[in-house]
Amino acid sequence: MRSISTFAEARAALSPFMATAPVARYTLDRMKSLMDYLGNPQDKLHVVHVAGTSGKTSTSYYCAALIQAAGFSVGLTVSPHIDEVNERAQINLKSLPENKYCKELSLFLDIVDESRMHPSYFELLVAFAYWLFEKQHLDYVVVEVGLGGLIDGTNVINRDDKICVITDIGYDHTEILGNTLTEIATQKAGIIHAHNEVFMHIQPEEVINTIRSVAKSKEATLTVITDTTPLLRAHPLFLALPDFQKRNFSLAYAATALLTGPLSPEALNQALETVVPARMETVQWNNKTLIMDGSHNEQKLAALVQAVHEKYKEKDTTLLVAFGENKFDHLEANLKLLRTISSHITITTFENNQDQLRKAINPLEIMSHAKQAGFQSITIEANAAKALNMLALTPESVVIITGSFYLLNSVRSLIL
Repeated sequence: MRSISTFAEARAALSPFMATAPVARYTLDRMKSLMDYLGNPQDKLHVVHVAGTSGKTSTSYYCAALIQAAGFSVGLTVSPHIDEVNERAQINLKSLPENKYCKELSLFLDIVDESRMHPSYFELLVAFAYWLFEKQHLDYVVVEVGLGGLIDGTNVINRDDKICVITDIGYDHTEILGNTLTEIATQKAGIIHAHNEVFMHIQPEEVINTIRSVAKSKEATLTVITDTTPLLRAHPLFLALPDFQKRNFSLAYAATALLTGPLSPEALNQALETVVPARMETVQWNNKTLIMDGSHNEQKLAALVQAVHEKYKEKDTTLLVAFGENKFDHLEANLKLLRTISSHITITTFENNQDQLRKAINPLEIMSHAKQAGFQSITIEANAAKALNMLALTPESVVIITGSFYLLNSVRSLIL
């Protein structure tokens, strides 16, 4: 019998499930076997399933917020986590307290040990969330896809009443999902099962056509949102959101309306006040405005850059960045985007154990590309905490930390 009592012990217990190298081929076989052993708790849940390239975490938070504001209990599982692993098992937008999380994880790992199965870290934590949420008898559950959709570990829900949400699709993880928007959209559309309700915004033609084709083949109902509802367009809290979050919130609003019905003004206010961790999360820090945003591809960084231009165009800004090794091919394009909002950049590193060992691109490599991108001031400090302390002394009034959620995993707790 396991006895886990702290997050440190939880991380140690989970570490054997981490991959030391990327998986050569993904399948759902292992996940389906584990869920069968657990009694398929995912099929006892009313699920909102969120896939996409950009915006899926924010949209998942907003879906959960809207459901909770309507008076229902709601579970939320997202990945990666920013501060601590219990973020992957939230109830009513609150991560389980340390003692509760560790107690439930101990019980669950005992069951997994008995099964003699060895799921991946991601599969294990998704299965744990399904198992936990079913035990809590929640009204609804919001599930964020980890990667793709078709063969993602979350994609084991077999219910006609599942609601599928497809956020904006772009180029990311092309080594796994494909090199064209059609191929990537096909993977994302894999979450659509028979008779599901599907919601998405207007997107490029090849994306829309792919989602429409898959929905038709599954006899699913597709709703394509072409405009923001007048109620939101007139709401001051909605208008205060960055454009990319307006898009995410309006998608969540349309998708959850089937569950919540009309919301009271108080409920809508409550949902609109939701803070999504590390998604243009803005705090006051050392007499500066500090923005934390985990954007790591061109589509996400473009949205961040646009939001910064709109809100802080008169301010002097500086950057703290690190990029994962798997983003090397996009490094030049990412830095060119960031150069449009600042000429000052501090480069750091991270090493993070989530799902598998994650490492940052060598700062010297980033420095070389940063010079080509036209940065006038380039500083390297490999220790992220020390780099953060350095930024407290810079003259710029706006500090932006971006490039990877795993960088924010290293510094967000220090900031807050």
